[in-house]
Amino acid sequence: MSVATTEKRALVERIGIPAPLLWAFVGLLLFMIGDGVEAGYLDTYMLHNGHTQGFVNQLFTFYGITVMLAAWLSGPLSDLWGPKKVMWLGLVLWAAIEVCFLVFGLGPNNGPLILFFYALRGFAYPLFAYGFLVWIAAATPARMLGSAAGWFWFSFAAGLPTLGSQFARYAIPEIGELNTFWCSLGLVVIGGLIALLFTHEPTGSKRLLPDHVPTRQIFFGSLSIMWREPKTFIAGIVRTIDTSSEYAFLAIMPAFFVDHLGFSLGQWLNLLSIVFLSNIIFNLASGMVADKFGYRNVIAIFGGIGGFITIPLFYYVPLWFPGNFWAAAGVGVLYGAAIASFVPLSGLMPQICPKEKAAALAVLGLGAGASTWVGPAIVSLCGVLFGSSLTYVIWAFAIIYLISAGLTMALTVSPEARRHLKEQQKEITTVQAAE
Repeated sequence: MSVATTEKRALVERIGIPAPLLWAFVGLLLFMIGDGVEAGYLDTYMLHNGHTQGFVNQLFTFYGITVMLAAWLSGPLSDLWGPKKVMWLGLVLWAAIEVCFLVFGLGPNNGPLILFFYALRGFAYPLFAYGFLVWIAAATPARMLGSAAGWFWFSFAAGLPTLGSQFARYAIPEIGELNTFWCSLGLVVIGGLIALLFTHEPTGSKRLLPDHVPTRQIFFGSLSIMWREPKTFIAGIVRTIDTSSEYAFLAIMPAFFVDHLGFSLGQWLNLLSIVFLSNIIFNLASGMVADKFGYRNVIAIFGGIGGFITIPLFYYVPLWFPGNFWAAAGVGVLYGAAIASFVPLSGLMPQICPKEKAAALAVLGLGAGASTWVGPAIVSLCGVLFGSSLTYVIWAFAIIYLISAGLTMALTVSPEARRHLKEQQKEITTVQAAE
């Protein structure tokens, strides 16, 4: 290895990125920008083209269910085939199903095919993204796991929905809404190819569990781990809580800010971008802070308690200061930071179960996918119990986040797990040095 290469590697790792995975992080960012293009306007596109709000709710519910299933599948499939092959599968599925979605669904505005292909496409991005998260856990030293997880969620959230929504904002006036969907396909393909063709780290290209472990045991183990290792079940609940409010707010806050408070659609999209810009910055910061000051402390204090405080503020401050965009943006920044403070879960989970990292992360994937429908389900439940007022929804989420802070304190790393982590690190160092 040349001096220049060594220096470059040291610089990359100094900021918390595992050097062998650098191009995969770049590719993930572009992939998620493409996936996030539709986030800010797919619902309004459906409504403006003759579909009901009930149809839109159904569309996102089915999509959320397939996302949840694929997020879980990314773990056992990575154990079986290796994370890189799982990412290839996610990329190919996304591209193929998106073409069908656009040609047979959105193009002729065929409701049943829109529903079918969009729900089917929900299987794609989690295989790519969470397959890469498993790769990170398998190939990254324990001392860097928090920072590496931070960079993963930085790239993930920078694309979906932050830069993806901004891309749509500027593309739609120039080329139209339908053509903007086609552009998302191009971004996804370019990002996926960069990640997979330029990344040669050896761990991700091979099966993660020994050959003698049967396929049935791999898949069952990704579920049974939740009762064999109860801490993974607790972590899955905390992960579900993490972004549950985000998906709920994407459904209810546009009407609150635009119809109730009188914000323009452009102001709402700008506010959404500010919230997620804060989120992506603190995704990175929370992982780095966790490496130094403890994973549980960051999750519980800044995530759980932070969510309990900032969720009500995000609702009440715009009411207290009507029409004041910057007041809303200020509390939006705090809310985005609170959601980002759960990022160290992705670094903590492989340390809790170092012998079954992919299975443990599959539980987190299951929680991440579940949050896409649990959040809207909480909104619906509050509507049934308390009526249409958002106040009850807001306080329901605030209390749930406070509960998550208490659950997080149970997520300790055993002495046996710490010993196993040290042994794994020696093996990883040996393999990477041989390449």
